[in-house]
Amino acid sequence: MGVFEELGTSFKTTNCIENLNALVGRRTDKIDCRRNSEQKHRWPANAVLEIEPRLRKVRGHPHLPRLRAALQSMLKIRRAEVA
Repeated sequence: MGVFEELGTSFKTTNCIENLNALVGRRTDKIDCRRNSEQKHRWPANAVLEIEPRLRKVRGHPHLPRLRAALQSMLKIRRAEVA
Protein backbone atom coordinates (compact mmCIF):
# COMPACT_ATOMS: atom_id res chain seq x y z
CA MET A 1 0.00 0.00 0.00
CA GLY A 2 3.04 2.22 0.04
CA VAL A 3 2.94 3.44 3.65
CA PHE A 4 5.12 0.85 5.38
CA GLU A 5 8.11 3.20 5.63
CA GLU A 6 6.05 5.77 7.54
CA LEU A 7 3.69 3.54 9.57
CA GLY A 8 5.38 0.12 9.65
CA THR A 9 7.01 0.72 13.02
CA SER A 10 3.67 1.14 14.75
CA PHE A 11 1.61 -1.41 12.83
CA LYS A 12 4.00 -4.37 12.50
CA THR A 13 2.45 -5.86 15.63
CA THR A 14 -0.92 -5.73 17.35
CA ASN A 15 0.55 -4.36 20.59
CA CYS A 16 -1.22 -1.00 20.36
CA ILE A 17 -4.61 -2.69 19.90
CA GLU A 18 -3.98 -5.25 22.64
CA ASN A 19 -2.91 -2.49 25.03
CA LEU A 20 -6.11 -0.54 24.40
CA ASN A 21 -8.25 -3.67 24.81
CA ALA A 22 -6.55 -4.47 28.13
CA LEU A 23 -7.06 -0.95 29.46
CA VAL A 24 -10.74 -0.94 28.45
CA GLY A 25 -11.15 -4.41 29.98
CA ARG A 26 -9.81 -3.21 33.33
CA ARG A 27 -12.61 -0.66 33.46
CA THR A 28 -15.45 -2.76 32.09
CA ASP A 29 -14.87 -6.42 33.05
CA LYS A 30 -16.59 -6.22 36.43
CA ILE A 31 -19.73 -4.48 35.16
CA ASP A 32 -22.63 -6.91 35.30
CA CYS A 33 -25.84 -4.94 35.00
CA ARG A 34 -26.10 -3.82 31.39
CA ARG A 35 -29.79 -3.66 30.68
CA ASN A 36 -29.82 -2.67 27.01
CA SER A 37 -27.51 -2.20 24.04
CA GLU A 38 -27.18 1.53 24.72
CA GLN A 39 -25.58 0.77 28.08
CA LYS A 40 -23.37 -1.90 26.49
CA HIS A 41 -21.99 0.73 24.12
CA ARG A 42 -21.79 3.50 26.71
CA TRP A 43 -19.43 1.71 29.14
CA PRO A 44 -16.60 0.94 26.66
CA ALA A 45 -16.97 4.39 25.07
CA ASN A 46 -16.62 6.01 28.49
CA ALA A 47 -13.58 3.83 29.25
CA VAL A 48 -11.88 4.89 26.00
CA LEU A 49 -12.56 8.56 26.79
CA GLU A 50 -10.94 8.12 30.22
CA ILE A 51 -7.91 6.34 28.73
CA GLU A 52 -7.39 8.62 25.72
CA PRO A 53 -5.24 11.32 27.39
CA ARG A 54 -2.66 8.69 28.38
CA LEU A 55 -2.37 7.03 24.97
CA ARG A 56 0.59 7.87 22.80
CA LYS A 57 0.28 8.93 19.18
CA VAL A 58 1.05 6.42 16.46
CA ARG A 59 4.50 6.98 15.00
CA GLY A 60 3.98 8.55 11.60
CA HIS A 61 0.45 9.69 12.45
CA PRO A 62 0.50 12.46 9.79
CA HIS A 63 0.54 9.68 7.17
CA LEU A 64 -2.67 8.02 8.39
CA PRO A 65 -4.79 9.73 5.68
CA ARG A 66 -2.60 8.01 3.06
CA LEU A 67 -3.27 4.67 4.75
CA ARG A 68 -7.01 5.37 4.75
CA ALA A 69 -6.93 6.26 1.06
CA ALA A 70 -4.91 3.12 0.23
CA LEU A 71 -7.34 0.90 2.17
CA GLN A 72 -10.36 2.51 0.54
CA SER A 73 -8.80 2.04 -2.87
CA MET A 74 -7.84 -1.56 -2.21
CA LEU A 75 -11.28 -2.43 -0.77
CA LYS A 76 -13.11 -0.31 -3.39
CA ILE A 77 -14.85 1.77 -0.73
CA ARG A 78 -16.21 5.14 -1.79
CA ARG A 79 -16.81 7.49 1.10
CA ALA A 80 -16.93 11.21 1.63
CA GLU A 81 -13.78 12.65 3.15
CA VAL A 82 -14.03 13.00 6.94
CA ALA A 83 -12.36 16.08 8.39
